[in-house]
Amino acid sequence: MTENNENNRYEAVVVGGGAAGLSAALVLGRSRRRTLVVDAGEPRNAPSAHMQGYLSRDGMSPAEFLAVGREEIARYGVELVRDRVVDADKDGGGFTARLAGGRTVRARQLVIATGLRDELPEVPGLAERFGRDVVHCPYCHGWEVRDLPTGVLATSALSVHQALMVTQWSKDVRFFLHEVSESELTDVDLRRLAAAGVGVVPGKVTELVVTGDRLTGVRLAGRTPAEAGTVHDLEVLFAAPRAVPQNDLLVKLGAELRETPFGSYPVTDERGLTTVPGLWAAGNAGGFAEQVINAASRGYRAGAAINGELLMADLDAAVRM
Repeated sequence: MTENNENNRYEAVVVGGGAAGLSAALVLGRSRRRTLVVDAGEPRNAPSAHMQGYLSRDGMSPAEFLAVGREEIARYGVELVRDRVVDADKDGGGFTARLAGGRTVRARQLVIATGLRDELPEVPGLAERFGRDVVHCPYCHGWEVRDLPTGVLATSALSVHQALMVTQWSKDVRFFLHEVSESELTDVDLRRLAAAGVGVVPGKVTELVVTGDRLTGVRLAGRTPAEAGTVHDLEVLFAAPRAVPQNDLLVKLGAELRETPFGSYPVTDERGLTTVPGLWAAGNAGGFAEQVINAASRGYRAGAAINGELLMADLDAAVRM
């Protein structure tokens, strides 16, 4: 098929089939807009067995949530393909997107909802337990691990904030400096950690200690390469990944980016429209701190705005005729 084939022409193409992308597609489908969702099938929260904090869906598995979303958009004629957009261009009439499977599609409006990728700290055993007893977000996991002996792995000075937040759910919290030196902590940091009862533990964590299928501690580096380090008992470890925005398409299409402590994200208005007309960012593609419920909200807002943009563009074109 070619891009001139009417089967490959859409009013909106949504790149990414997570909460933001499916929510945008749902609104567009219900607005009777011919819409395509291109989903690579790599949701960020796949390691988690459950998602929390989403009103009426608290405790639902991410996989089930997405499956229900796909069923819902299908009711309104939205198409979904399991593929990846590898390139895109903009011209006066909209956007051309090329898929890894060889298909080329055209869109009047393009929604980027590709989210971000988590790069985990390189500690042996950590990745295997991520989303279980190695977690990163107290709002996502704090209730489930409340009152357990807890560690927080410092990967930057920002980890102090994470350690302080975790004390809302456990009073047995140790802050393992790992990649942070004591000199990087400010006097305010130290006073707050002490006030919250957080023990500060210098040294680098070299491995997780697992008994059976349960985290039981972390081992610190020894004083010499041949010496085994001290083991600190704990049952939960908070470890903040490095967020890597998946913004290649936004960059390719010329969207202006803004630098944040968590990476580069597009400049958007309150609806999600980037600095490129017709190009939208939703969910974690537009910012770091979007939980599932927030991502769905951002997608809904973008979908509604896109429908309005298309409507007004068509009316204005009819007036000019």
